[in-house]
Amino acid sequence: MNYISLKNNQTIPISSIPELDYSSFLDLNVFSLIKGSKSHCLNYFGFPHAGELKLICCIANDELNAINISSSIVDVKQLLPSFTKHNLVFEKFEREIHENYGIAYTDHPWLKPVRFPSNRFNNKISVADYPFFKIESEELHEVGVGPIHAGIIEPGHFRFICNGEQVLHLEIQLGYQHRGIEQLFLEKKKLLQRTTLAENIAGDSVIGHTLAFVNLWESLCNCLPGRDLEVARTLALELERVAVHTGDLSGMCTDVAYQLGSSVFGRLRTPVINYFQKWCGNRLAKGLIRPGKTNFPFTHELASQLTRLLDEYEKDFEEISEELFSLPSALARFEKTGVITTEQAATIGTVGMAARMSAIIRDIRFSHPHDLYPELHHEPLIKNHGDVHSRARLRKKEINQSLGYIRQLIQIPPTDEHSAFQLSSPTPNSFTISLVEGWRGEICHCAITDDRGELILYKIKDPSFHNWLAMGLAVRNNEISDFPICNKSFDLSYSGHDL
Repeated sequence: MNYISLKNNQTIPISSIPELDYSSFLDLNVFSLIKGSKSHCLNYFGFPHAGELKLICCIANDELNAINISSSIVDVKQLLPSFTKHNLVFEKFEREIHENYGIAYTDHPWLKPVRFPSNRFNNKISVADYPFFKIESEELHEVGVGPIHAGIIEPGHFRFICNGEQVLHLEIQLGYQHRGIEQLFLEKKKLLQRTTLAENIAGDSVIGHTLAFVNLWESLCNCLPGRDLEVARTLALELERVAVHTGDLSGMCTDVAYQLGSSVFGRLRTPVINYFQKWCGNRLAKGLIRPGKTNFPFTHELASQLTRLLDEYEKDFEEISEELFSLPSALARFEKTGVITTEQAATIGTVGMAARMSAIIRDIRFSHPHDLYPELHHEPLIKNHGDVHSRARLRKKEINQSLGYIRQLIQIPPTDEHSAFQLSSPTPNSFTISLVEGWRGEICHCAITDDRGELILYKIKDPSFHNWLAMGLAVRNNEISDFPICNKSFDLSYSGHDL
């Protein structure tokens, strides 16, 4: 077989991944492994290998719960035909490979820089030279927003081309404060340092990214977590989903000037993140997830406190949600604003909520379940219209679903002796992949070790890497004043993109 299939959080010998000539590699991944919305690209990256470049492509078969891996070794000086010409889901992956290693493609339609990392192949190109798309016309004008502007804590530049108030095109340029997180995973040798790095990939997804790292590391060390760890980790992930979705509903109310909704949803978010403070001493849950152990076991007392919190939260949440979704002035701003069609969502390879709001069933908890999700029998929630209203409604429905899961998990009695185990050394010459469905969508971490078990590659993909293009398409033919609500309805990550 010209590819190998594995499951989520499975470790395999790197030598077991078939190596194909590039032409066969392209045909396999573009024409054979991706078939409609039931499969998609999880990750596609390269790394130096014996003076050449080894490409690894990871395609998810969501119907069969399988991850299909293949590879190819290419000369960095060789001109290559692009995957992107045939399937747009590969466009940013190939742009990153080009930026990092200088691989030139003969037919990539949009071969622009992604992040401007300090170790990029061509340091002569600076962010000031970014080739923004232009339309020459006396009737059109450009509007630039950022890189520093109100409402965000990370740099991002948005370049609009408008006809009056109507947005014709939006180009989003990110990544020029490149942090080098992936390289730091190789440089930092202590497990605590690497776990701390995972916690800081994206500040609003501490649990999601740390859980991906922990699951990957435990697989790489051939260790299985105890049931109490799985309960706590799954519960924390769903609590993070509730907290961020609630805060996003507050932000969306702010952007349509519904002050009551902004205040109440914002107030409801606070006790949820304060619960993390009680649990582990940090409102973002830093310190809670650790490989092989926990320093903050989930106790009977914590379960009782959480039950009381949910009882108080649900009553007010349902009341303000009913107000929001019956308010004509809010619905007028939500409905038919920032539409992404099912065809567009599939074409650009959206993941997570950005896919599910356009009727695409894409949810790692369902297709590649991890931790206790097999026992929860998770069913993805979807909407069909792909607009701001769909994204708001989906958040509300997912909060209700997560609250149900949390109540189920609370019923599992905590053990008196909380599991902890000594991690063995990482398996040498191995490849591991870990997928987690964060609140924003699928998180993917990949690792490769050398013959001593040392990391030689750590590759991270935040769901925002897939979904920023959807944000750019959503504002087309909307008024520029709709940009804030469109942007907040996706709530994509600047830092998660800038690795």
